[in-house]
Amino acid sequence: MKKKDSNDIAVPQKRITLASAVSVEMEERKSIFIGHATPISSEDEARAFIEAKKKEYHDARHNVYAYMLSENGIARYSDDGEPQGTAGMPVLNVLKMSGATDLCVVVTRYFGGILLGAGGLVRAYSASAKQAIDAAGFASFEDYAVYKIDVTYSDYQRLTVALGRINAEEDHVDFGEGVTVIAAIEKARMELIPTTVSELTYGKGGVELLGFEERASRIE
Repeated sequence: MKKKDSNDIAVPQKRITLASAVSVEMEERKSIFIGHATPISSEDEARAFIEAKKKEYHDARHNVYAYMLSENGIARYSDDGEPQGTAGMPVLNVLKMSGATDLCVVVTRYFGGILLGAGGLVRAYSASAKQAIDAAGFASFEDYAVYKIDVTYSDYQRLTVALGRINAEEDHVDFGEGVTVIAAIEKARMELIPTTVSELTYGKGGVELLGFEERASRIE
């Protein structure tokens, strides 16, 4: 059940994932660790990313990976030849601790000739995964309802102010015989646009739901 605010309006459910795909390199006792992180939307995308990194870094001793998907709560990992529990699971734990979902991380290791031990491996793989996720940054995604609004010139200025008050996004404006505005608002608050237009124009303004789309905003 979605939470309600003081005006009994559903609070939008946000999906947080990575803002970009990155690769970050670090060294630990002569071993080189390269953390690759990317947002994903399916297991097929995760597998494709993993296979691409394995192919690109085919000469590396290990390409450890972990990924998580919000759909069905999927979480998978692989130690890729490292001692059990020292690589894939630590990377997955970093993903879980990030607060994000729908992401995949591959950590490539070039062995430098010095054994790190179980504890050293856990710390190195965790650090590499975290560096990659931090470098990628985070983006918040929400479902938005997109409307076409038709009003008169005399109502347009007041409409712009009203849309700002309800935190709706004004995407496009077309000035013709009347004014046509394309605006969007979080799906959970979608009823506010037709209600606002109706009240503002005394029922004379036109409102058409064009559809829904997911929009992102970067979290600094």
